Parts: sequence; structure tokens; C-alpha cells
Amino acid sequence: MITLVGLGYDIHRFSETERPLWLGGVQVHPTKGLAGHSDADVLCHALADAILGAIGEPDIGYWFPPGDESCKNICSLRIVEKAVELLQAQGGKVVNADCALIAEAPKIMPFVQQMKETLAPILGVVPRRVGVKATTNEKLGAIGRREGMAAFATVAVQLPE
Repeated sequence: MITLVGLGYDIHRFSETERPLWLGGVQVHPTKGLAGHSDADVLCHALADAILGAIGEPDIGYWFPPGDESCKNICSLRIVEKAVELLQAQGGKVVNADCALIAEAPKIMPFVQQMKETLAPILGVVPRRVGVKATTNEKLGAIGRREGMAAFATVAVQLPE
């Protein structure tokens, strides 16, 4: 087996209409969500892109095109599932994932364990192999002005050589 690493990034602005805020597959707020064609879960999007990048596949926009009505409001856990399915089709598995949310608010500490427990079975790992943390942007730029949120994810995968 060889170990490969992928990096994912995603950013979404806040929605001008009320919709739930989903992060890591967990509803964090009922009405202050992010704008997007899917449920706009930046953490899941970054995670899926990290997996796809590690295995040399196109990004989530290829698999879930923004103009495709069948993807409208799709749960982003499905996007992560698709990335894992593509990894498994190559005979691979996730070793670990480390995710970072960049936002001025909300505080995610109360939701971290639930995010880890939600993502771990999809990734095929135990919750302690899923890192979830957050930082602010120190009030700099669009994120600092609370216009949106971003996330990074790094994933290690193992594949047959």
C-alpha cells in the first residue's frame, strides 16, 4: 500500500434567506446558513475535495455540478460518500482526516464530537481519526467581516501500489 495526501478547500457566503447552517454533517444553526446549490456545508465540501485530490479525481463540481437540479439542496454527506466510493473503487481507504473551519462565528466546540461521529463512519475510520477545529480570520477580509465561512481539509489515504 502507498499513502497519499489530499488537500481540500471550500468557501461560501452567508445566505440572504433563512436556511439551516450545516457543518460537518451537523445542523449548527436553524436559520443562519450558507448560500449554495447544495446544503453548502463547507467542511464536507473541503473534505470531499481532499479525498478526490488524493486519488487524482476531479473536484466536487465535476461530480455534483452546480447547475444540475438533481443536486439542488443535496446533503453534503452524500458528496463525501461519493468521494469515499471513488476511493474504495481504486481499492483504497481513508487513514485520517483533519479539517479546519475558518469563521468569526458561530462557536463550533459544542458540535465537534457530533461532527466527528457523523463523519467517521462515512470515512470508514474511528472518530479519533477525524480532526475538526476552528479558527477566526482575526476580523480580516470577507470572512472577518462575517460575510461567509471557509474550510480546509487534509486527508491521508492508502491505495494499492
